[in-house]
Amino acid sequence: MDWKKYRSMAYWLCINILKILFRHGRQLMLRAMRHHWLLLGVCGWALLILVFVGKLITFRAADDYGDKGVLQSWTEPGTKQGKAAGVIRPESQDPEPAARPSLPPLDPEWLSVSEKRTELLSSMCKNSSLSSMTHVPISKFVLDRIFVCDKHKILFCQTPKVGNTQWKKVLIVLNGQFPTVEEIPEQLVHDHAKNGLPRLSSLTPQEITHRLNTYFKFLIVRDPFERLISAFKDKFVKNPRDEPWYKSSIAPVIIRKYRKSHRYSALTPSGLHFEDFVRYLGDTAGRHHMDQQFGDCIIHWVTYTELCAPCAIQYSVVGHHETLEQDAPYILRAAGVEGLVSYPDIPPGITRYNRTKVEQYFSGISKRDIRRLFARYQGDFHLFGYPSPDFLLN
Repeated sequence: MDWKKYRSMAYWLCINILKILFRHGRQLMLRAMRHHWLLLGVCGWALLILVFVGKLITFRAADDYGDKGVLQSWTEPGTKQGKAAGVIRPESQDPEPAARPSLPPLDPEWLSVSEKRTELLSSMCKNSSLSSMTHVPISKFVLDRIFVCDKHKILFCQTPKVGNTQWKKVLIVLNGQFPTVEEIPEQLVHDHAKNGLPRLSSLTPQEITHRLNTYFKFLIVRDPFERLISAFKDKFVKNPRDEPWYKSSIAPVIIRKYRKSHRYSALTPSGLHFEDFVRYLGDTAGRHHMDQQFGDCIIHWVTYTELCAPCAIQYSVVGHHETLEQDAPYILRAAGVEGLVSYPDIPPGITRYNRTKVEQYFSGISKRDIRRLFARYQGDFHLFGYPSPDFLLN
């Protein structure tokens, strides 16, 4: 709209009205003395027109220098024209991780130990003679074992019976669920629907690939045979987490298949002998259907290779249960979270390898069954630098 044109027309109209009034004012006054209110009315309307035109011209003249001045009062500074404040907002974003404190350099001695472990793992993965026992694809089963901490870009592969519960507590704290590991209820740690630990399998393929390529990744391992003893004690002897299905569903199936006498023994609450357990684990051909029946319960004795696919995933650090006192602070520092969380206190001597215990558990078990068991876990021994248990095999 051309406001300058209308302004000129308004001024011209007002001036001509006034000229007419003043030119014929005398005659009008004489003729319309009786109608003086009419004259005052005409003059009043003329003045109102002048005031209105002046205000309108002033308002639009000021607005002509702005960029949509009236609309701009409804927009946030720096936004595009026409987007009203409060109507369109940027999507909320996750808060950036808190600034990490400046950390001293990693312990050179332990850095060397860690590098040797990852170099050995890489070397063994390239050994074609071991490929049948070390190479597994990154399946959903593997992705189900890996917990995610997006806030600090960490992936942790779950390997039960190696202090796995304590590492899950560490991640729960890092994810912001609790301020310290001591405040986490024990039953919450294993309640994966409530503990705030997402699994890698819950993400899209693109998200999974991005995290596997860029996040800090670690797992913890332990002497494979000592781990099996720990799993047997935990699930079939003590069962501290009150998981009755190990006694009621799994033990009877193993006993029926691998014990000559089906009578229950008083040796364990479940009636399962360690010898039965060893025969079941070493039966490569016969246990497959049973493992499908047992479901995820088998993760407590599945090989590290099957759990974490260490030849397909390039882990940043491999910790050892036997040196957890040194590995735990090293891993926290390498991941850049030292000072934000502490690994729970480790009871003295609990992580030390106990050869005497291993010998006691395997005494009375035939060499044939032990060799079959070793054949299954041989990849774990080689990949992570554990010596072959020759004192049991020969």
